[in-house]
Amino acid sequence: MIRRPAALFALLLAACGAEPMAAQAPTLDGQPAILIAHRGASGERPEHTLEAYKLAIELGADYIEPDLVLTKDGVLVARHENEISETTNVADHPEFASRKATKTIDGQEFTGWFTEDFTLAELKTLRAKERLPQLRSTDYDGRYEVPTFDEILDLLVAANKGRKVPIGVYPETKHPSYFIKIGLPHEAALLAALGKYGYKGRSAPVFIQSFEVANLKAIRGKSDLPLIQLMDAEGGPADDAKTSYAAMATPVGLKAVAAYADGIGPNKAMVIPRGAFGTLGDPTSLVRDAHAAGLKVHPWTFRRENYFLPLGDKTGIDPAGHGDLGAEISAYLRTGIDGLFSDNSREAAAVMKGKE
Repeated sequence: MIRRPAALFALLLAACGAEPMAAQAPTLDGQPAILIAHRGASGERPEHTLEAYKLAIELGADYIEPDLVLTKDGVLVARHENEISETTNVADHPEFASRKATKTIDGQEFTGWFTEDFTLAELKTLRAKERLPQLRSTDYDGRYEVPTFDEILDLLVAANKGRKVPIGVYPETKHPSYFIKIGLPHEAALLAALGKYGYKGRSAPVFIQSFEVANLKAIRGKSDLPLIQLMDAEGGPADDAKTSYAAMATPVGLKAVAAYADGIGPNKAMVIPRGAFGTLGDPTSLVRDAHAAGLKVHPWTFRRENYFLPLGDKTGIDPAGHGDLGAEISAYLRTGIDGLFSDNSREAAAVMKGKE
């Protein structure tokens, strides 16, 4: 009998008392998983800046991800939150001291400065800074502007010249129900911008994502662009107190999501949970169940710092030290995920594409 190499390898593992590595499950469409640059190359540059997006593209990202909030004059800009004291130098501008406020957003109270209280011209006087200074370099603080969504799409136009496969955009509508309440809805401005830049149809290189439900359903009624329902490991959509993400992640819940969305973006712990000591556990059935409902799965967020990594992939005890992100990503790819969000496009691309 002829032994094939894979069979021989399995026999050797068994002889040593080791379990063979699990086979990689297929993605929904059989294509390689996509790399989504989470807020750009946010492990290398201040997040949500043109420079972070440019670098992510250079490092191998398939999509760049801007979180979108609105200005007082209704312009979409990229910030992690509409409260901007953690990501800009607004606190250093005495002319804006009186804008500091306390607001309740999605049931939580925040104190700081908010994009909806600034015009675009005023926001353009600010400069971005590192959101995680305890873990990442602050060498680039104070250099870069807050970009508009149009500026990001202009960047993609330039980056995609001559490319056979275009770099896509993966915008998130942040706190959409809150912005609707204050008279600044995302949908019209978002769809208008995407339409202006030629993003049309099911095959357009774009995914629109949200942790809420109503705005995705509203967009689906106006557009056939791909949509992603985001899910966290706890809680539920801010616009539906009766629904939990856990319920949405069941086979029944996923079928309901599939009625208006093309995929889900779950917290990665919903795909492979961690044990009591921070080790990776066994995969859940979420990827398999989502695929059965016709939904793609793009978990978040993969980061190289020890602080974020599973116990077995940490290197040393320094929380800011860089561990083995590739090993963590490899474990998730074996579950058949269709893509993933990472702050570190270089390391992710090395695993996903063999690109150093």
